[in-house]
Amino acid sequence: MLAKIKRIAGFVKGYLIAKYGPYRSRNSILKRQKKLFNRLKERTLRKSLFYKVYLEKGIENFPVINKEIFVDNFNTINTEQLDRDECLNLAYQSEKTRNFNLKIKNFSVGLSSGTSGNRGMFVTSDYEQALWAGYIIGKLLPFSFKKRKVAFLLRSNNNLYESSQGKLISFKFFDLFKSIEEIVYELDNFSPDILIAPAKILRIIADSTTNIKPWKIISVAEVLEQDDKTYIENFFSREVDQVYQCTEGFLATTCSKGNLHLNEDIVLIEKDWIDKASGRFSPIITDLQRSTQPVVRYRLDDVLIENKTACACGSSFLRIDAIEGRHDDILWYPRKEGKDLIAIFPDLIRRSMLLVQEYYDDYKIIQEKYSINIYIKTQHPHEAKSSIEKELSNLFSSVGAQIPETIFRAWSDENLMLKRRRIKCIEKPQIKTGL
Repeated sequence: MLAKIKRIAGFVKGYLIAKYGPYRSRNSILKRQKKLFNRLKERTLRKSLFYKVYLEKGIENFPVINKEIFVDNFNTINTEQLDRDECLNLAYQSEKTRNFNLKIKNFSVGLSSGTSGNRGMFVTSDYEQALWAGYIIGKLLPFSFKKRKVAFLLRSNNNLYESSQGKLISFKFFDLFKSIEEIVYELDNFSPDILIAPAKILRIIADSTTNIKPWKIISVAEVLEQDDKTYIENFFSREVDQVYQCTEGFLATTCSKGNLHLNEDIVLIEKDWIDKASGRFSPIITDLQRSTQPVVRYRLDDVLIENKTACACGSSFLRIDAIEGRHDDILWYPRKEGKDLIAIFPDLIRRSMLLVQEYYDDYKIIQEKYSINIYIKTQHPHEAKSSIEKELSNLFSSVGAQIPETIFRAWSDENLMLKRRRIKCIEKPQIKTGL
């Protein structure tokens, strides 16, 4: 009974935080973050062997960590004496059996999809799950006494997602391990009011024979590119909202005006600048609510683009123009003078590809040293190749880079279980230096 009351309290608290958050002033947000970080130190980090030594210091003196450090120090970071190997074994067992209700010491364990090849792990308590569920429902859904059916299409399920089940929410997990035909058949039978899925999956569903008519569509887990957004919106006659969430936190959501804002009422974000002139930075995040596996000054490899213009929705939360991708989505090519490498950001590549989108259905661009490998799904191979070569040449030339060697490769359909990476640098070129 007590556990149930705590879950209800957590849900209500998360819901109210989400609803009140956008009305906070910038000064109020900063004061709240400072207060919550001090509370985090006293109530949570005091129980973490990894962070205990920093308790008397300000946040700027805490170490900046990455996924490797986070995983390697799992046993000393978590506050419940959980063992990394035991947790990993449980998580892999869940994925292997597709039974995502397994727990260890009453804690739920989940894995990230491992876009970078190194899978992250997150552990949550029942209270944290309820807090998350209340917050995400408060952020994404207007209040209604009418029960809503939510379809969640992900690579793996977790008790974190199931915790949003209730009298006003009918939640159904759709396993991407199944074929797209099975998924569409189940979707049609369920007939969801709310459809939540990665951008790639939303695009595939829009290309299918589905009859669903959701009134809200939310893209998660991948970069939502403009061509996909437009295609999905045209098919469903609905705007597509976006959620930016990863293993380390629930970081950003789309506001009522369609703009993306960081959730600064629950997450403190520091900026590691990549290119200040264009507003590009990597976020260093501190989750102000997690207590089982605290996340403090964790640097993500993602590239965000800041927008300093005030949003018409009135929120003071930091506005983001785009989640551009990861660091290894940036292509690098020698300058025309050949003295160093110049960064070609993925957003520039996407804009160039949009100019010739009538010639292809999908694409991937992979850099390996000096070669740019281009995979295109197209019914017009000659027109596609010539137009893409022309646009990429114009782009590289306009930023002062050498014209790249482009190699067109045969297209192969992607596994639904893998995150889509349209643009990726596998290996940078080497610039020779010396006399």
